[in-house]
Amino acid sequence: MIEAIKKGEMKIAIIGLGYVGLPIALAFARKVPVVGFDISAERVEMMKKNIDPSRELIAEDFEGCDIEFTADPEDLKEVHFFIVAVPTPVDEFKVPNLNYLKSASEIIGSALKPGDYVVYESTVYPGCTEDDCIPVLEKSSGLKFIKDFKVGFSPERINPGDKEHTITKITKVVSGCDDESLKLITQVYELIIEAPAFVHPAPSIKVAEASKIIENTQRDLNIALMNELALIFDRIGINTNDVIEAAGTKWNFLKFYPGLVGGHCIGVDPYYLTYKANKLGYRPDVILSGRRINDEMSSYVAKRAIQLLIRAGKYVTKSKILIMGTTFKENVYDIRNSKVSDLVKELANFSVQIDVTDPYADAEEVKHEYGYDIVDKIDDDYDCIIVAVNHREYLEFDEEYFKSISSENGILIDIKSIYKNKIKDLVYWSL
Repeated sequence: MIEAIKKGEMKIAIIGLGYVGLPIALAFARKVPVVGFDISAERVEMMKKNIDPSRELIAEDFEGCDIEFTADPEDLKEVHFFIVAVPTPVDEFKVPNLNYLKSASEIIGSALKPGDYVVYESTVYPGCTEDDCIPVLEKSSGLKFIKDFKVGFSPERINPGDKEHTITKITKVVSGCDDESLKLITQVYELIIEAPAFVHPAPSIKVAEASKIIENTQRDLNIALMNELALIFDRIGINTNDVIEAAGTKWNFLKFYPGLVGGHCIGVDPYYLTYKANKLGYRPDVILSGRRINDEMSSYVAKRAIQLLIRAGKYVTKSKILIMGTTFKENVYDIRNSKVSDLVKELANFSVQIDVTDPYADAEEVKHEYGYDIVDKIDDDYDCIIVAVNHREYLEFDEEYFKSISSENGILIDIKSIYKNKIKDLVYWSL
């Protein structure tokens, strides 16, 4: 099969062309023929015009690619190697939502033929591929796993906004259902991975699934520790970043920083692992504790803002607050699971007037997803300014700028401490 793929006699399909799927599809399409499938016909039409709906890629990234974009499942029947990169969110109760994954498996199943391969990249809990996805493939196709088709798992590692660690430049973990599938899947991904990065074969699908889950769970817990320390140090009256700078002089100290932890990975993936652990009768207290701390940081920042307004002698219900940044991280358009939305909700409970601005976020998407507007014009009378996301556009702002948009006795809350030691006149607070 690998030789047939190299010669263009067998096609690769990527199912789901979002932040993860589209870069993968284009990377393969520079080497071999690819079918890029997405259920949204509107998104497909944009990509046919070399437009990335997620706004992560530019038109030049589509050049030199042998790719057919489609929303028609019939076009998948000529494909023999399928890669699934669909969202795996959690619901309002923090329970894994596998609807996208199962739907993709049904679509693939209807096109599956004897000898075909399916590789899942979507982040899941260990066992999900074999327990939840393969039965759907079998039912939809009428074929038998191993006997008729084979399956693997290769966790995605794409980091939105990161132009350095792109799909071709990162080490890729792969796995297969047997030795033969592991060998072939490794060879397929070696088509796009560039040295010094390499393809790392994991011993089983479950190991590959678990490896992705713990990458983000580890980071989540490290940030949770910093957030808890920030809560303690704020009560003591010392700056967390000063403490980290001092502790960081030790050679083996890991520099993580406090902040709002959202997004579609770090703020979601740990719940997949805790869900599986609970199913097995084990309560993962450390992981759940970290998630609780990180989920509550928006509430803490909001309450701190209200306290500072009161101390400044301002009437809370007549106060006006500007929140700068609403994407889940700096320099990206992605608003999924943004904890800034929780900050807005918490502040709204105090009946303050809230303006939100962001140079990246799409106003219609924000309104649809979270129910608030992005203001076009910034006023000059804000009682409190909260810089929630450290976009590059904000880094050059100085105190004079903030004073120009503040009322008397203005307050600046700098969640990521990007203006530390630069503010003298305004009331200043950071995590």
